[in-house]
Amino acid sequence: MTRRPVGDRGAASVELAVLVVPLLFVAVLLIGAGRVAVAGGAVEHATTDAARQASLARTPTAARAAAEQTARTTLAEQHLQCRHITITVDLRGFAAPPGQPAQVAVEVTCTVALADLGLPGFGDRTLADRFASPLDPYRGRQ
Repeated sequence: MTRRPVGDRGAASVELAVLVVPLLFVAVLLIGAGRVAVAGGAVEHATTDAARQASLARTPTAARAAAEQTARTTLAEQHLQCRHITITVDLRGFAAPPGQPAQVAVEVTCTVALADLGLPGFGDRTLADRFASPLDPYRGRQ
């Protein structure tokens, strides 16, 4: 029977304790980066949906209402909880005469809270996206 040297007793426990802290830190960083990426995708999806719905409307008033409702609905469907949402709709394309190319642009800005991760630098993150959708050039506009 061989005996272990007395000086190595408990070394594995200390090594594990030293490695756990950096591994947990990296895991939280990855979770934070993943949450930012998923939130960015949700904002992008909401922006494209809102611009498309605005481009289908006949009047600027209806386009603005459709864009705002669609953006909020899409963000809610994506389970993204924004502290602050700003939806900007550029309706200048409705002033173009029929037959001329025109577009409606929508910009969605969402402030997402990441403070629950408990790391410095992960406070509120503002995500924004802009998308333009063409108006049908042969459809009447008001």
